[in-house]
Amino acid sequence: MVKKLSLDDRKLLVLSTIVNEYIRTGEPVGSKTIIANSKINVSSATVRNDMAALEKLGLLEQPHTSAGRIPTYLGYRLYIERLMHPHVLSAKEKREIDEQLTQNGITAENVVDNAVQVLSDLTQLTVVNSNNMPHFSVITRVEVIPAGRRLYALLIITSTGAIKNKICRLEFDLTNEQLGFFAEFVNKNLTGTNIEELTPAMLQNLAIALGSYMISLSPLLYAVYELSEEFTKNSINIRGEQRLLEAGNMNSTEIIRFLNEKQELARLLSNAFSGIKVIFGKENDTFSITNSSMVVSPYKIGEAPGGSLGIIGPLRLDYAKVIPYMQYFSESVTKLLSDILHEEEK
Repeated sequence: MVKKLSLDDRKLLVLSTIVNEYIRTGEPVGSKTIIANSKINVSSATVRNDMAALEKLGLLEQPHTSAGRIPTYLGYRLYIERLMHPHVLSAKEKREIDEQLTQNGITAENVVDNAVQVLSDLTQLTVVNSNNMPHFSVITRVEVIPAGRRLYALLIITSTGAIKNKICRLEFDLTNEQLGFFAEFVNKNLTGTNIEELTPAMLQNLAIALGSYMISLSPLLYAVYELSEEFTKNSINIRGEQRLLEAGNMNSTEIIRFLNEKQELARLLSNAFSGIKVIFGKENDTFSITNSSMVVSPYKIGEAPGGSLGIIGPLRLDYAKVIPYMQYFSESVTKLLSDILHEEEK
């Protein structure tokens, strides 16, 4: 949040014009450009005085090789909070987005995966997602399928539409009777169970309940537990990484290191509790890509936190376009996930 600054309308218009022009061209903006691209009807000298005043306030800076100015982090923040004119999504744009969010079936996993991909395609930027959906998932089906000599494919399907699979290698082949018993046993005991409820203590009780099948089927039961742990890990999804590497004016080593630090990325995304949050690279220790910015917005499942979407791009991002897109996507994902949850509770 930018503290209140004592700026007259003309200085605000000078700042707004500089930010808009710098976002558009990537070049420092001079007084003649400001006059040509705004409704300011004063001399170049007066505009240069305004630019100097804005620079003293920390809103602009002057590259050594140019007489023009570029925005600082503080300048961008003031522009975003008070000066920019957000793009208004048309009814057609909203309809097309909604259709793409629900393609390939209306499941929680599809909705979020589609949102990440479509948002990246629309903005031509890198999009990241951290979701808490496993906390709301219950097991709907467990399957075990022979996959070769002593090899068995284990599948868990949850209420969010998520599927995890694992190939298990046993010390001996199982009979059709053993496979049938295991399938009936796990589905009877685990269907409707919340993923987080599958604890080591519960696993031990289930193993004992296998009775005479305990020695032969316990390895498969343990594999079910291992798969459930994969569901509960905070899921990080990244699309369009190449777009960030190709954006220019950013350090590729910093980009790769940051995207590989999944826990750091998850912490950044989880800090978006409500509304749109804009983070600038190197403005704090958490977001470590120089000359970049990250726009983050949370979504919900019912009244509970469902996760967050984040757009990463260059510092001179088209915020007036990106922020409305982010807002609409987070609202639409919230509505769709909440509808799915209510259907399951019926």
